[in-house]
Amino acid sequence: MVRIRPIKPADDAPLATIIRTSLKSYGLDIPGTAYFDKELDHLSDFYDKSAQREYFVAVNEVDTVLGGAGIAEFDIANQVAELQKLYLTEAARGQHLSYRLLDTAVGFAKGAGYKTIYLETHHSLVEAIHLYQDYGFSDLGHPLNNGEHSSMDKFFVLNL
Repeated sequence: MVRIRPIKPADDAPLATIIRTSLKSYGLDIPGTAYFDKELDHLSDFYDKSAQREYFVAVNEVDTVLGGAGIAEFDIANQVAELQKLYLTEAARGQHLSYRLLDTAVGFAKGAGYKTIYLETHHSLVEAIHLYQDYGFSDLGHPLNNGEHSSMDKFFVLNL
């Protein structure tokens, strides 16, 4: 049975591996993607630094990390959060865990007072784009800023 819980420091290394492995499998182990994010190896520290952010981890019955998703500040003045680093192991895909992670992240964002969730992805991540559109995200067509993920070329928002 899979459960969703907040990130712990012990999850950092498995999550970094999941994210880098996934990006590499799509040829996205390039600058301008999460592959090179400075906080990737210490996600628990990054998400612990503010009450306005949280990272949720999907784990199996023996607490093995299957993936995760985060919410963090993007534009506080306009109450915009960013959905970050939604990745699963290959074996965990196809079980609707992405929807469960999204439900949890969106619930957190609402509780934190955000009105909009923004995300950046890449056109080659077809499954992710399908997930976001199916969940109700709208294609923005352009980035909200010139952020660190300059290789991303698809931008979505969800109004809460």
